[in-house]
Parts: sequence; structure tokens; C-alpha cells
Amino acid sequence: MKLFFQTKYDADKDGHFGDFGGRYMPEVLVPALEELTRAYEEIKRDKVFERELFKLYKDYLGRPTPLYLAENLTRHLGGAKIYLKNEGLLHTGAHKMNNSIAQALLAKKMGKRRLIAETGAGQHGLAVATVAAKFGFACTIYMGAKDVARQQPNVFFMKQLGAEVVAVEEGTKTLKDAVNMAIKDWLADPDDSYFLLGSTVGPHPYPSLVRDFQSIIGLEVKEQLTKRPDYLVACVGGGSNAIGLFNAFLDDQAVKMIGVEAGGQGVAKIGQHASRLTGRGRLGVVEGFKSYFLQDKEGNIQPTASISAGLDYAGIGPEHGSLYESKRVQYTQATDQEALRAYQLLAQKEGILAALESAHAVAAVIKLAPKLAKSKTIVVNISGRGDKDLFITADKLDRKNWRRYLKNQAENNG
Repeated sequence: MKLFFQTKYDADKDGHFGDFGGRYMPEVLVPALEELTRAYEEIKRDKVFERELFKLYKDYLGRPTPLYLAENLTRHLGGAKIYLKNEGLLHTGAHKMNNSIAQALLAKKMGKRRLIAETGAGQHGLAVATVAAKFGFACTIYMGAKDVARQQPNVFFMKQLGAEVVAVEEGTKTLKDAVNMAIKDWLADPDDSYFLLGSTVGPHPYPSLVRDFQSIIGLEVKEQLTKRPDYLVACVGGGSNAIGLFNAFLDDQAVKMIGVEAGGQGVAKIGQHASRLTGRGRLGVVEGFKSYFLQDKEGNIQPTASISAGLDYAGIGPEHGSLYESKRVQYTQATDQEALRAYQLLAQKEGILAALESAHAVAAVIKLAPKLAKSKTIVVNISGRGDKDLFITADKLDRKNWRRYLKNQAENNG
């Protein structure tokens, strides 16, 4: 299995995926980005690095993750066979570890002493805090105050791992603002610090680098399936879990791909969704790269909303923008209510509690599978497990008992 490979949809040497991507950063950060680009190009040719990374994938993360035929869900929907690529069984519970441990290994080889990261749903922050503890880095995680409130389990775990978690009170208090604060921190200390970006966004080389480290997902699917899949489905926030599944199949035109954005309360409602491609996204340059962003006519970033903290980013990764324009990947959206129903159906039919992000992908599969012949095959990326979403799902699905429990705990321990 070869981790580093090119497809016809890859970026050019300057990090442009057609009209998307690039590097738009303050001059003070250009040397750090050039240093990272050189290190990235070197490790792509470094067989020792690749062997060490694959050993960590196997022994520390628990790869390969299972590709599981969801027989009960398939029977219930009455159409195509549905396979679940269960990244939720990975160490720390999500695909985020694939990229985090690889970038931490790269940072170590570059001689860095501190990791900086941004996080929305908390899974990337948890992954970075984990690898920081393993490799002995100091670690600072920036997280929007709104996300801190709704992702308390991950915040607690990050702190137990020794990370400093900074709640960002600026702006919308979500992922966009956490990214801004992380970049400001990096600007202040580019020599000793490594900005461990968690998705296929940001300035070159991050979109390509993160994609490469997540491509293990699709490469495993290729080995695990006895025949080529007909459809690949994954949720899309910044886009790392989706491109991780898609990348190994991009050059095979027979494989159809669907990326699922957060429809929130409906894409017709400004500020109530996070659908950049199926909503009202506009081309713009934000946080170091060019892509589609939810913005007004003046270019100001609009508020977003999603039941899933990991899908409410106002922009989408540049490679996804290019794949959308070329029509290689179809993009759709699922609403909050559709994601909740998918979360429950998967739990009740397969005994799997998926992350709310992943539930958006399952929601799309629920619509797609019955329309296809039983001979067809769908692979859906279950990018994370749902225990991190307890404070959201319990309040939405069992509000009365959940709030009574919280009240009793506060009264008994206050």
C-alpha cells in the first residue's frame, strides 16, 4: 500500500486545485509555510517515515478499521448493499487521528517543540492532545466558546491529556474563530511551534498534506472490498474524512461519490445552515486559501448553524471546490432533523452510535439506497463515534429525562 500518490485532480506545485487553493498569508508566515512544504516533499520520498507512520497506524491507532456490511440497515432500506467504514473504532474515536499522528511525526522530524491546533467538534483537538502526550510536545488547542459548551466530554479529555484548551469568545465563537486564533498564535512563534491543521483547508501545503494522511481510509477500502464500490458517501465540513475516502478512487470514473454538507434548519435560511455548495456559497479568500465560503455581498463571513459542531465551518476545502466544479463529486446536504433520524436508525438497526457528522452521511444513504438495485454497493464513512455528542443528542432526543438528570446532579453536588 502506497500512501503518497497523485491523481488527475491533484494540486499544482503552488497548491492550486484549478481556481481553488493557493497560499494567501501574511509575509511573516511565508518562511514557516515554505519550511513545511519542503519537509512535506521530503517525507513523501522517505521510506523510513512511511514505514514508521504505517507502524503507528497499526500499533497505536488500531488500523485497519473494519469495513462492515450493514445487513440489517440494507434489509430495512431494501436496496443497495451498505458497507460502513467504521473510523469510529480508531483510537480516540474518529478519523482525525490519521492526520494528527502523521503531522506530529512530521513536526518531530522538523524539530518543533509545541503543537497548536484548532477544533470544532473536539475530535481533532482530542487527537492532537493525544499525539502531543505521546510525542512529548507542549500543546495549545483553540476552540470556539460555543463548541466548548456543547462538546464538554472532549474538552475534559483534552485537559486530562495535558493540553491547554483556550475558549475563543470572539466572533461566532465557533470553528472559524478558533482557526483565526490558532493562526495568530502561530504568527507569534513560527520557529518552535507547529500548526497542526485538522482538515483539508488553509494555505498550501495543508490541503494536500492532510488529504495524503487521510487517504489511508480509501486505500483500505480498496483492499477490503472484493469488487469496486458503486458509490462512496461521506460528510463534508472542511472535507478531510470525505477526501480520505474518495482520493484512492478519484481516477476511477465508474465510482460515484457524494459529499454531504450540513443543511441545518434548511439551506433557504441564511445563517441557519453550513452548506457552501448546495446553499449560497461564494468564491472568496479566507484564512489563507481560495474556495467557496458563506459570505455576504461585501465578503463578510455569514454565521453558520448545524447540530454537528464539526460541520459548521463557513468554508469548504479547495479540492472539494474543484471536484464540485468538475462534477467529479456530487454534493448534497442533510438537515439537523434528518441527521438525528439517521443517528437513531443506525443505532437501532446496527447497534452503532455514530457521530452526528457521520449521521449526515447516513441520512444521504437512507435516501439513496432504496433507489438502487440490490446488486449495487455503497460505502459510507462512519468518520467518528457518537459518545462525544451526548450533550446534544440526549437533549434533543430525551430532553425531559436528561435535564432532570443534570438538575439533580447540580443540586446534589452543588
